[in-house]
Amino acid sequence: MDDVCEGKDFSFPKQEEQILKWWTDVKAFETQLEKTKDLPEYIFYDGPPFATGLPHYGHILAGSIKDIVTRYQTMTGHHVTRRFGWDCHGLPVEHEIDIKLGIKSREDVIKMGIDKYNEECRSIVTRYVGEWEKVITRTGRWIDFRNDYKTMDLNFMESVWYVFYQLFEKKLVYRGFKVMPYSTGCKTPLSNFEANSNYKDVPDPEIMVTFPIIDDQDGAAFVAWTTTPWTLPSNLALCVNSNLVYVKVKSKSNGKVYVVAESRLSELPVDKPKKGTPNGALDDKSKTKGSSGGKAKSSVVSYDVLDKFPGSSLVGKKYVPLFDYFKDHTETAFRVVADDYVTSDSGTGIVHCAPAFGEDDYRVCIKNNIITQGENLVMPVDDDGCFTERITDFSGRYVKEADKDIIQAVKEKERLVKTGSFTHSYPFCWRSDTPLIYRAVPSWFVAVEKLKDRLLENIKETTWVPTFVKEKRFQNWLENARDWAISRSRFWGTPLPIWISKDGVDIVVIRSVEELERLSGMKVTDLHRHKIDHITLPSPRGPEFGVLHRVEDVFDCWFESGSMPYAYIHYPFENKEFFDKNFPGDFVAEGLDQTRGWFYTLMVLSTALFDKPAFKNLICNGLVLAEDGKKMSKRLKNYPSPMDVIDNYGADALRLYIINSPVVRAEPLRFKKDGVNSVVKDVFLPWYNAYRFLVQNAKRLEVEGLATFIPFDRLRTLNSANVLDQWINSATQSLVRFVRKEMDAYRLYTVVPYLVKFIDNLTNIYVRFNRKRLKGRTGEEDCRTALSTLYHVLLTTCKAMAPFTPFFTEVLYKNLRKVSNGSEESIHFCSFPQVEGEGGDRIEESVNRMMKIIDHARIIRERHNKPLKSPLKELIIVNPDVEFLDDIASKLKEYVLEELNVKSLVTCNDPLMYATLHAEANFSVLGKRLGKSMKVVADSVKAMSQEDILSFEKAGEITIAGHCLKLTHAELNLSVDLDTRLGKSMKVVTDSVKAMSQEDILSFEKAEEITIAGHCLKFTDDIKKLTDIKIVRNFKRPDGVTEEQMDASGDGDVLVIIDLRPDESLVEAGFAREVVNRIQKLRKKSALEPTDPVEVYFESLDEDTSVSAGILKSQETYIKEALGSPLLDFSMIPTHAVIIAEETFKNISNFDFKITLTTHALRFNENAILELYSGNTKYAQGLQVYLLSRDHSNLRSEFQLGNGKIKLSCIENQPVVDVVLGEHVFLTVGDYYLASNKAL
Repeated sequence: MDDVCEGKDFSFPKQEEQILKWWTDVKAFETQLEKTKDLPEYIFYDGPPFATGLPHYGHILAGSIKDIVTRYQTMTGHHVTRRFGWDCHGLPVEHEIDIKLGIKSREDVIKMGIDKYNEECRSIVTRYVGEWEKVITRTGRWIDFRNDYKTMDLNFMESVWYVFYQLFEKKLVYRGFKVMPYSTGCKTPLSNFEANSNYKDVPDPEIMVTFPIIDDQDGAAFVAWTTTPWTLPSNLALCVNSNLVYVKVKSKSNGKVYVVAESRLSELPVDKPKKGTPNGALDDKSKTKGSSGGKAKSSVVSYDVLDKFPGSSLVGKKYVPLFDYFKDHTETAFRVVADDYVTSDSGTGIVHCAPAFGEDDYRVCIKNNIITQGENLVMPVDDDGCFTERITDFSGRYVKEADKDIIQAVKEKERLVKTGSFTHSYPFCWRSDTPLIYRAVPSWFVAVEKLKDRLLENIKETTWVPTFVKEKRFQNWLENARDWAISRSRFWGTPLPIWISKDGVDIVVIRSVEELERLSGMKVTDLHRHKIDHITLPSPRGPEFGVLHRVEDVFDCWFESGSMPYAYIHYPFENKEFFDKNFPGDFVAEGLDQTRGWFYTLMVLSTALFDKPAFKNLICNGLVLAEDGKKMSKRLKNYPSPMDVIDNYGADALRLYIINSPVVRAEPLRFKKDGVNSVVKDVFLPWYNAYRFLVQNAKRLEVEGLATFIPFDRLRTLNSANVLDQWINSATQSLVRFVRKEMDAYRLYTVVPYLVKFIDNLTNIYVRFNRKRLKGRTGEEDCRTALSTLYHVLLTTCKAMAPFTPFFTEVLYKNLRKVSNGSEESIHFCSFPQVEGEGGDRIEESVNRMMKIIDHARIIRERHNKPLKSPLKELIIVNPDVEFLDDIASKLKEYVLEELNVKSLVTCNDPLMYATLHAEANFSVLGKRLGKSMKVVADSVKAMSQEDILSFEKAGEITIAGHCLKLTHAELNLSVDLDTRLGKSMKVVTDSVKAMSQEDILSFEKAEEITIAGHCLKFTDDIKKLTDIKIVRNFKRPDGVTEEQMDASGDGDVLVIIDLRPDESLVEAGFAREVVNRIQKLRKKSALEPTDPVEVYFESLDEDTSVSAGILKSQETYIKEALGSPLLDFSMIPTHAVIIAEETFKNISNFDFKITLTTHALRFNENAILELYSGNTKYAQGLQVYLLSRDHSNLRSEFQLGNGKIKLSCIENQPVVDVVLGEHVFLTVGDYYLASNKAL
């Protein structure tokens, strides 16, 4: 393996760029596809974005989710085709061209020419394709841009035609009028899911208007309330509710007679009497603020009730129209009808109906024969939202701007009862940002309502993450699904393949290009409007009936994207067998807004065509917001550029940040670049440092002249006798098992927290506690075992995390594979790790508890201001689990003692030896359940003896006053929407949860999820663990011992006790730790690597140097193990040694001293050298000068090659001699010192 730099010098973004270049050079993605081509297919549908804008965080989020899942599926044995797609048609493109060319109306396009307009649209569709490819590729996503699909391609459009033909054949297509959200800015109707995407709070007028009842004996008038005055010129009916009570009332102030719903009487204008004027009232001349919606308000009684009657008695009554623009409809219109959509919670209980501008209005008027379905509905508003010539007084006026003048006209007709304004949430066009109006438009529809039951059944076969999006949001949408208007009266889109005769009798729907060419006799190379609008078809009835012309409409672009599973592979004209074998698709992922968009259209078309869902698995993400919680805005510049974040922190960090956030659970994310930085610090740097530690110590073996590091095989490391090897191997298998389980369930958001904890354990437990072994201080064999274990753990971790962090894992893998024969060239060609064995739950639990012990011990130290460098006498561990205590007292003992700097460890399984127990009734759980028995039970619980409490803990339950109280039990968390999710299964699940035993609950808590009646339930999220009786443990000190002498800390599981009493025998160990600590800090201060060879010298600056010397001599073994070399007296430093650093320390444990760090320096046995040359001093000095001139590492290598001996014949004018290492010369002063001590 190659050397690696320090973490502070490792640039994640630069390394990623190098990996990107390498992937390109070796064609990594193409190679992966080739290697997996014979494996089972995993079908992924990529929703096509518009390329008219630049990619943002929402695209990066969805792209990361898609990339993670498809990489994982590839590694688990699938061939995953990934083709990028582009949504090329529709309003987004047309809107940009309209702005660019200053197009204001449909006539402007006709005048310009559809051909020129469409080619303008085509020219901008791929404007940002290069930028998209750059950004998406830089995020690490592997997807094919060369073999992409576009909705404007001939093959794609032809498949869309085929889909429509199938719907038509199944009688699921019809033509009719439908009141739809209509964008006057884009001059087109919008689907409901488009209309629901951009609501704003805006003020609108509200007025009450009279409609005099014809032939009423009291001259009464109906009063209707509206917030759209511009619809009044089109009024054709009034609607009441048959079941409401209505009243005829007379104003005490002006004598006018009105008819309104009794419950809404208080909404009529109220006139307060003048002072001194009995029952007097002013005419209503003031405008009121506030809404007539909501609960009726109490008021001064200003009206006399003349009569009461049911709404049903008003049906059929005629009234005087407000305007005469529709007097030709007098015979059927201007009468009262009834329907349940009229409610008593707003307005007057009487609704004015303008069938051209309201969905319910249109339905009610058709139902009551005010207008006839199928006839040409009179539309008094044009495509630009302006009144037509029919509305003579307001002709050419934009409807919303005409409100004030219409209100004035109503007032002049003395028909205005009340006026005001109110603020409400109103839909705006998601493209043009103009207010929508509701307008009846002729359109072609898919009869979704016929498919509703099958849609609801098919959705049950799909898995959604998170589940609430499916079980609540999407299911509710399906249950209220309306027929889908799929046509648009626009230009740039896939034309409807419908040819109709002039008399409307002949309708031909074309299914393919070949069929169009055959029927028309014309060559077809493009299906856009300007290429086929001129094509006519002969009438099936014969030439005397003329020819058929294509209808002008194009498809709603959502119909095209919903056809994607078929059209992107040109089904059924190509790939029919492939499609039949692999439909439905395996996976889709997009944002929450696609619940009513792409997800919906996919399901509608797949159900209509095949009675199947379009996909099996779906991940739905939430919205990425700016840090301040507002929508990200280029204008406001309230978010950092995605490329700037990637350039600063790397794409892997960005991927992990967004995946480990609420946004993957369909909740909003407030994006913070500091959060990305935290991922680098908390995940990648510790991970990198563990890898770097491995590489450094593997290279150290070579530096020390030992064999190159080749890891032992995996089986050998799995059978290691070392407890921490066993633990990290088990923890790694748990990681693999967990990632597999969560990825198979598409729960990406659970993986990162688990990884963070694993990396933390790897660095702060395995590497930290194993430094001696990894550095070779416990022997070469043990060192290689530890290094091999760390190697395989890192390799397995990289493979498990490769889908999430494709760059960083590739960087590590490229170096790790250099010592592994037969490995794949890229980590992304590797298989996902298999789970090996069942894992060691006991050892994982024991190590987890060991870390709890260490944490509790640190708490005690901090509480008493006892730094870790100060050794303590005794640590006592109290826990009833004998197996755990055995592990702590044997396998894990040395790690606990060393980490906590404690001399001895004692275990105790008697919970009463060091603790007193008392019980308390849990009022928050029992209060409601026990009611009046609560006090009796609480007193009994309080009186429980310690033996009673222990028996209760062992049995898990106790009966008091006839009530069974449990140590642990479970219940559903009703604060979440479980009733919606579980539906009819609610009772079964509730009963099953209540019946869970203590063992069931413990197993559930460990697994973190459980499946009941087919529903996956999460621990704490869905099911709460409760206790009826709280057991409180208080530390019991031995008699005569104070808190300063002995203290404890615990968590209800483990109790940790430390003897804090001073012990003179510990002073020496404390001073030794202080010295080691200062040496390590000086090394770090000098920027030395852990593997850099140095010698350490100690010089006492005390008057009596013998005290510190004696202490260091007694602690020599500890110091040598801690430093990896002996601590040398300063008097031994050779004159030729190169000093690296030195520092003086004052009053450290009452000692003053100086530490000096030098490079390795030769130490000569001058007497032995003199003897080598028979006492010739000149020759002896010449040998020393020669050896000192040699490179130290080269000299070491020569001695190793000569088995500790070299023959010197190169010193001029000196005899040839054999120089023996350890006899004539020592490579370090430390070697000389150790050899001298050994000889003694």
